[in-house]
Amino acid sequence: MTNQTAHPAAPVADRPPVRLFFTILQLTALGVLGAIAFSILTGLFATGIALTFVFGIGLIFLVGLVYAMYGVAWFEVARVSGLYDLNLPTLRWRRRTRPGFGGWLRSLGRQAVDGPMWRALANFVLACLAGALILRLFWGMIWSAITAFAPLTLEGTVAGPYGSEILVAWAPLVGILGVVISAAAIVGLALLHRVITRALVVPSREAELTEQVRTTSAQREGAVRAADVERTRIERDLHDGVQPRLVSVGMTLGLAQQKIDEDPAKAKELISEAHTSTKAAITELRQLARGIHASVLDDRGLDAALSALAGRSHIPVHLDVRMEGRCSRDAEAAVYFAIAESLTNAAKHSRASDCRVIVRRRENGVLWARVEDNGMGGAQIQPGGGLDGISNRVLAAGGTFRLDSPQGGPTSLEVSVPCAS
Repeated sequence: MTNQTAHPAAPVADRPPVRLFFTILQLTALGVLGAIAFSILTGLFATGIALTFVFGIGLIFLVGLVYAMYGVAWFEVARVSGLYDLNLPTLRWRRRTRPGFGGWLRSLGRQAVDGPMWRALANFVLACLAGALILRLFWGMIWSAITAFAPLTLEGTVAGPYGSEILVAWAPLVGILGVVISAAAIVGLALLHRVITRALVVPSREAELTEQVRTTSAQREGAVRAADVERTRIERDLHDGVQPRLVSVGMTLGLAQQKIDEDPAKAKELISEAHTSTKAAITELRQLARGIHASVLDDRGLDAALSALAGRSHIPVHLDVRMEGRCSRDAEAAVYFAIAESLTNAAKHSRASDCRVIVRRRENGVLWARVEDNGMGGAQIQPGGGLDGISNRVLAAGGTFRLDSPQGGPTSLEVSVPCAS
C-alpha cells in the first residue's frame, strides 16, 4: 500500500485564478479612481506653483502635495503587498533628525525626494493606466459579444468600430475574435501589472542586503555610542556624587577615631554624621544602579516599572499603558529609559507642572510610547547628554526616536521599538 501525504489546500485568495480576478478587479477600480487622484495631485501642484509668489500661499499647497503623494504611495504599497502577499514593509515618513520646525522642514524635503515613495507613485500611475485600458477592453468585449449575435437582427450590415461596417455574415467570427482578444488583453495587463509591481515596488535582493547592512551598522554605532554615553554618565555620577560622599564618610570616621578617647560625645556626633552620609551614599548608589538597570522591569514588566517610575516623579504623571503580553528585554528597556529620561528632564529643566505618558503595543509588533509635558520647551539633544544616550539606545534596539520641543513648549518625545528587538 502506498502512503500518500495530504497537502493542505492553499487559501482561496492565494490561488492564481482568484488572485488574477482580484488583480483585474482592483485595476478596474483604479481606472476610475485614478483619474480623481491624479486630478487632485495635479491641482495641488498647479495651485502651489501659481500662488507661490502671492505671499508664499502656494507653499501650503506644495506641502499638502507632498503629504498627498505620500498617502497615495502608502496606499499603493499596502495594496500590492496585500494583493500579492509580498509582506512589504510599510512605507514610512522620513523621520526627523533635528527637533523643531527646522527638523520638520528637513524631513519634508527628504520625503519629497524619497525613492521608495516615487517608485510606488509610478506603480500607481501605471496601474491606473492599465485600469483605464481594461475598462475600454471590457467595453470592447461587450460590443464583441453583441456583434456575435448580429445575424439575429436580419440586417445586412452591423456597425463596427471607428465608423466601419461589418457584414452580418462575418459578425459572429468578428464578435468571437473580439471577445477572445479582449479577454486575453485583460489577462495580459493583469499579469504585466504583477511583473511591473515586482520591478518597481519590491526591493531587489541587493537593495535589501544594502539596507540590512546600513541598518546593522547604524544599530552597532548606536549601541557603541549609547554604551559610551552611559559609561560617561556613570563615571560623572560616581565622581561628582558618591565618591566625594564616601571620602567625606572616611574623613568623618577618622576624626571620630581621634576624638573617641578625649571627647566621646563629639566622636558620637561624628559617627552619627558618618552614618547619615553612608545612608545617603547607599541611596545614591541605588539610584545609580536603577539608572543602569531597573530590576522591576524584568520581574513585573514595563507597566509596573513605569508605575513605580511615575510614583517617584516630582511632577504629576498621567500614565496610560495598554499592551498585551511582554516584549523583548531590550525593547522594554529602551522605552523605559527613554521615558525615565524625559520625566527627569521635565522635572529638572522644563518647569513642567504636568506630564502624560502613553504606551501602546501596536498590531505590527512595535512598542510605541509618547511622553508630553507642558513645560517651557527648548529641549535639544546634546552630545554626551541624557537624550543623546537614549536616542542611541533606541537606535541600537532598531527603533526610532523623535523629539519635538519648540521654545515655549510643549515638549513631546515619541519612541517606536520593534518588540522582537
